[in-house]
Amino acid sequence: MASTVTSESAGTPVSSRPGYGQLLRTRGVWAFLLPGFAARQPFAMLTISIVLLVQHTTGSYGTAGAVAAATGVSMALFAPFTGRLADRHGQRAVLLPGVVVHSLAGLSLTALALTDAPLWALFAAAVPTGASVPQVGSMVRARWGVKLQGSPLMTTAAAFESVTDELTFVFGPLLATALCTAVDPAAGLLTEAALTLVGGLLFAAQRGSQPSVGAGGHARVKHASALSVPGVRVLIVAFLGIGAVFGGMQVSLAAFSESIGEPGLNGVLYGTFAAGNMLSGIVCGAIAWKVAPRRRLVIGYAALALAASGLWAAQSVVVLAGVGLLVGMCIAPTLITGYTLVDGLVPAGARTEAFTWLTGAVALGQAAAVTIAGQLEDRLWDGAGFLVPMGGTLLALATLVALRSRLVPPVVNRTVARGVGHRVPVTVD
Repeated sequence: MASTVTSESAGTPVSSRPGYGQLLRTRGVWAFLLPGFAARQPFAMLTISIVLLVQHTTGSYGTAGAVAAATGVSMALFAPFTGRLADRHGQRAVLLPGVVVHSLAGLSLTALALTDAPLWALFAAAVPTGASVPQVGSMVRARWGVKLQGSPLMTTAAAFESVTDELTFVFGPLLATALCTAVDPAAGLLTEAALTLVGGLLFAAQRGSQPSVGAGGHARVKHASALSVPGVRVLIVAFLGIGAVFGGMQVSLAAFSESIGEPGLNGVLYGTFAAGNMLSGIVCGAIAWKVAPRRRLVIGYAALALAASGLWAAQSVVVLAGVGLLVGMCIAPTLITGYTLVDGLVPAGARTEAFTWLTGAVALGQAAAVTIAGQLEDRLWDGAGFLVPMGGTLLALATLVALRSRLVPPVVNRTVARGVGHRVPVTVD
């Protein structure tokens, strides 16, 4: 049945088929969207910049993957802590020192790599580089939650954020690869550090749209961690598998391009993969879904696992680009649905933390995949690293199917009638 509801925070009517036009007309969103896009752009450059720089200085994809993995693991471990601090003390208080530390750590890692420092020194610099990655994407999603407050536009906002993320993964690897191959192997990481500092400061300056954390505010009342929600733990496993796709493809595409004597194709191939992700995200957000989110997630993840299982068999640039495009098209619906489920599973005061757990899971899966794929490329045949996305998604799919019942949002504050004129609030799990 068609219906129309009004989002008070948005100040505009929202139809039963919400769209991007309505979403972007929400009052005040452009103030954080534009600097948010600038601030998250460097994130897509970080891993590939480290891989290309360290591989150039050491000659080993395994070593490069291990250093990049150290960055990813530290980010995954510290991201939820950063999200919790942002929920309790405000995003600006976390961002300002974070972007400064990240930029300095990135510069240190660059200098150590160029001076042929020992591996332990590269790891020592990689840890703070990853730990201080600003969680801008999670912060933007939390700001959408404040603006929309349960509006039907939340699914559209999740799709829009996925498209924005993937837009950065179209331009980020292309830019990083171009800088590292055409300018200097260190240019990608240096540019990433500079963009993080400038973009992060611009985003932190937008105080009006950040979630409130005033004395006695909601964020100070809800002390339970988002990790205590069973559905969040299931989503973390699913997002680990998605991270395995990102990490496995980054290393394997770089190795494939190098093996055919066309290293510049790496950015094009990865950009094609990310473009598929972005395009399917646009379509996904424009659909008025009638299928329940939990079912959409399982179906979308099965399609992702099937597509990722074909990567290792691609033997030509054209075939690899086509399969990569298909894999990318399968990722966006799973990401969008996962982020949408958070809105129903997690209390408002812990959502930034929940989003950072998922972001951290992607980073952790990516870190593990970069390490394993790098070792496979060094020790086995060219393209062996593509086995990692297949294995990661199949394992995650099995877990998701087995534990899908935990993704049903709890029903709270449901009122059950007890006689005439007497209602007793009953909380139903």
